[in-house]
Amino acid sequence: MRKLWISCIAVAAVGGPSWGQRVEVEKQDRGKIIHVQTALHHLTVLEMSEPVSTVAVGSPVFKVEWRENKVFIEPTEPDVSTNLFVWTRAGRFNYELDPAGAVPKMVFAIDEPIPDPVKVTAVARRVSEPDGPSAEEVLMEANPVRLRSWISGKGRVVIYLTNSLERDGEILVWYTIQNGTEKAYVPGSPQVVALGAPKYHESLYVLGNYQLSPSETRGLKWRGEVPLEIAKNEMRASRIEPGQDATGLVVIKLPATQNGPTVLRLIFLAGSKGPISATLVL
Repeated sequence: MRKLWISCIAVAAVGGPSWGQRVEVEKQDRGKIIHVQTALHHLTVLEMSEPVSTVAVGSPVFKVEWRENKVFIEPTEPDVSTNLFVWTRAGRFNYELDPAGAVPKMVFAIDEPIPDPVKVTAVARRVSEPDGPSAEEVLMEANPVRLRSWISGKGRVVIYLTNSLERDGEILVWYTIQNGTEKAYVPGSPQVVALGAPKYHESLYVLGNYQLSPSETRGLKWRGEVPLEIAKNEMRASRIEPGQDATGLVVIKLPATQNGPTVLRLIFLAGSKGPISATLVL
């Protein structure tokens, strides 16, 4: 990431005006594929209106990294195109990365337009109404869940954990279920268990707020599982059609005593290839 920032600063310092290069403002649309023209030794930036939870790129020829609400794209070879997916709280957005071309024709940045400010009407509160945080305020406090290795959703149903927030003895976990199969998937209500005395070949403290991929989970050892109470579960869709995804939120009551890192496993109804689960290190 440091190299990308240094490269970005260098371009800003030495680059003079070039009338062909452009910065675009593009409204995000989940049903649309946006083409991105890049150039060798140059960065293209996608700036979203909310934090990015994860990205997936189809070819290693393109270096793709993200930080907060920005995605940085840099091609390393010419004559290669691929696709790019970006997930935020609003869902998945689709891009086609065109082969690296001439600098005057590249797109420097694609910005999402800033929404108009919402007009707030003052409403008198009832005396008995609790003065608690709104859903938007809660999500702003949440921490993004990271992935160290990409989980392929080709031909299977995959759960991507996107954000988490621990408060008042509960953990709120936002997730996206992606259906890469040819049949509709009905996830139902999840079960959540805490893995007893988890051990890994590296410190789990370092992996706090990471989702482990299936290959990483195979290296995890534990003794027994403790079922946890689910205080709330919400999903935007009860049925996920082939090629579609759905987002949800589950609120989990944490164990009263926690010694060391906590590892949770969210388990949904089995798909065509067995149980669907996701593993989160807290």
